Amino acid sequence: MTPVATPPAPAPQKRGPYENWRPPITGVGVLAPVGATSLVLPCLPGGALVLPTGTVQEGQSPEEAAQAVLTGLPHGLPVRRRVAVDQVQMRRRKITTHIVVTAPLTVREARALTYRDPRAGVQVLLTAQALAALPERAQMRALLGLQALAIGAMIYMRDGEIQRLESVQAA
Repeated sequence: MTPVATPPAPAPQKRGPYENWRPPITGVGVLAPVGATSLVLPCLPGGALVLPTGTVQEGQSPEEAAQAVLTGLPHGLPVRRRVAVDQVQMRRRKITTHIVVTAPLTVREARALTYRDPRAGVQVLLTAQALAALPERAQMRALLGLQALAIGAMIYMRDGEIQRLESVQAA
């Protein structure tokens, strides 16, 4: 009897690094306080409240990109400064979100705002209610952004962990 030949073992496949298979995404989140007690949040169809966000295009600063997230004020959104940067390594790409804060708005100014998604309405909620209504990741970004604003710092996060705090000059 002749022995049965076994097929050769397949050659190991070459694989690229697990991270950054796709181009990174850079976004901006906007914290727009109304007075000292409230925040502006878009309400998407279906009732979900979200942190106002948008994309940062090539060659654009996060502060410039924030102007397209909430519109409707005659002189544009009064962006004060960037308060946090959150980097997350997803399965195939890195996502960086810059959190910027505006100068406090009046209720009248907040009512004039329009979110970049025309299907969404803009609501003004007490800060505690707004934070409780946000999804977990957005809640963390908003809370850390407000804390950074209060202490005059810039917060850098990676995969949900604070990497460092830097003192900044208040604008």
